[in-house]
Amino acid sequence: MWGIIPAAGIGSRIQPLAFSKELLPVGSRLDNGVERPCAVSEYLVERMIHGGADKICFVISPGKSDIMEYYGASYGSASIAYVVQPKASGLCDAIFQAAPLIPADESVIVGLPDTVWFPETALAELPEGVLSFLLFPVDNPQVFDAVVLDETMHVQEIQVKREDASSRWIWGAFKMPGHVLGALRELWLSRNREDEYFGTLVNAYLAQGGEAVGVKAGASYVDVGTLHGYRSAIGLLSEAAQQDNVTGARVALGWPAGRLPRGLHDLNRE
Repeated sequence: MWGIIPAAGIGSRIQPLAFSKELLPVGSRLDNGVERPCAVSEYLVERMIHGGADKICFVISPGKSDIMEYYGASYGSASIAYVVQPKASGLCDAIFQAAPLIPADESVIVGLPDTVWFPETALAELPEGVLSFLLFPVDNPQVFDAVVLDETMHVQEIQVKREDASSRWIWGAFKMPGHVLGALRELWLSRNREDEYFGTLVNAYLAQGGEAVGVKAGASYVDVGTLHGYRSAIGLLSEAAQQDNVTGARVALGWPAGRLPRGLHDLNRE
């Protein structure tokens, strides 16, 4: 299974930074009993691995070589590849840059690298063979993409950043077979690449007879793209770390290959 991580945005809401927003230190890992900082995007990578991904593709802009330097060729058990989005042209464009890598018969997960959410195993709840959205309850659905479901949990509409959002459930990640990714790309191309948001494209897909389902397996969700979100993420992770029955408060599946601990530090001298 593939995971696609769109990471080409400039992160204007949280600038200025001296590095890509996806590498913003949030939370920690334990290294021989010593806490070490980790990048915010590592939470998504780990959650994708928990969801079954063994290959992950970062979609980066030409100026984001620091992501390649940080992650290298692997993370834990997953291999990592990179494709370049020549210019920032929206989420749909970013996702479809990776489409040539995805076989029609292989599943793919898509998530956002500047988010932290629980439970960390929620992606495993998404079914195979259909476009499915991992949903989270929030108090401010108007700033996200709210998902409207029918009684059978099929998606009726995605309300993209609407002030009058009628659902408090938003999507935080989604999964689909490779052939559905290809069909969505063809639809996007036929619409002259005008869909910037994935939700508007999915609405067109549904209008043409496509199918999507929503899975309410998410419990908490924070967008770390603003200073307020950054503080909220720190609070969420701190709260989770104090609960014995909640895992995922620290990244734990390994190190990015570009930041393997060997030679980086001597614990006896720190």
